[in-house]
Amino acid sequence: MILQNIVIVIITSFLFGCNQQNKVKNTVDTAVKSPILNLTEANRLAQLPLHCMETEYPNRLGQTLGSEADLLSPKTLHPTFYGCFDWHSAVHGHWSLVSLLRQFPEIESYEEIKLQLLQSISKENILKEISYFEGPHNASFERTYGWAWLLKLAEELRAWNDPIASEIEQNLQPLTDLIASKYIDFLPKLNYPIRVGEHPNTAFGLSFAWDYALSVNHTELQSIIKDRAKDFYAADKGCPIEWEPGGYDFLSPCLEEAALMKRVLTAQEFSIWIDGFLPQLKNSNFYIEPGIVSDRNDGKLVHLDGVNFSRAWSLNAIAKNSKDLKHLNALANRHIKHSLPSVVGDSYEGGHWLASFAIYALNSIE
Repeated sequence: MILQNIVIVIITSFLFGCNQQNKVKNTVDTAVKSPILNLTEANRLAQLPLHCMETEYPNRLGQTLGSEADLLSPKTLHPTFYGCFDWHSAVHGHWSLVSLLRQFPEIESYEEIKLQLLQSISKENILKEISYFEGPHNASFERTYGWAWLLKLAEELRAWNDPIASEIEQNLQPLTDLIASKYIDFLPKLNYPIRVGEHPNTAFGLSFAWDYALSVNHTELQSIIKDRAKDFYAADKGCPIEWEPGGYDFLSPCLEEAALMKRVLTAQEFSIWIDGFLPQLKNSNFYIEPGIVSDRNDGKLVHLDGVNFSRAWSLNAIAKNSKDLKHLNALANRHIKHSLPSVVGDSYEGGHWLASFAIYALNSIE
């Protein structure tokens, strides 16, 4: 009997201690101040896309070769989006600069950067970009990750009230239209969603495309995204977020999916859905550790800085206009603050893309 009492006391003490730790952790989290995208930070982050958008090598083309005739330089194949190591990073590098110029007209070299963007996204260059997609071997090039960032760039140009922005948007429009049509053609053929934590993640690709479709009132694209999102995810239950992140992840499969469903469902529908999919999010003590990078010179391992930023923008999207999820904003802030100091000054493996993730995460803070 004495032994039983001792065991009960030990178990009770352990559970009480765990509960107290959760309470302390939650108290710390809610006290985390929001990181700020101010002019100083904008000038710091702008260095990365400014450097990489005209850096042709090293380069990962990701192309399918039809013959020796296709063995051309990155700049010949992609006269606009040849820098930043790969096509999608070049696209969101351009997005980064547009976003920063739109928000900070006083940013260093404002006029020079505008002219650089205009020269890069010229009519002639965009027609050559289109011809690459229309070739016999690369119709699915950058599906859907690069497609998503291209539409995000178009959305940002539409939001920027500037004459040069309007000209650039018009120059980009044929490629924008092509990508939107590719989504409409592809989504009915996709029988199952892709749930990985890297580029092909379906929920990420649908979220950015949805944002673009809303911004330009593209009703056909909106309709097919909403329908397919419900087809893919409406019945999902109990997402194993405790398995995340994977060693190479820069996206959270669980949180990207939840952020998408927050977009396409009504508030009431989403509240019911999230109770089945990730019920722990409504617990004010919910916590996940930021991803830890062991080697920022390794192009795959540095992905975990990206997962911290993408978790943050997903958490903020999930919490938006939801009182019972507002505590997630502090967790998002913690993730941003974990990786933000490392974005500038580290190796090109992270430098060619992480500024865009940092900017998008910072933009998600309300």
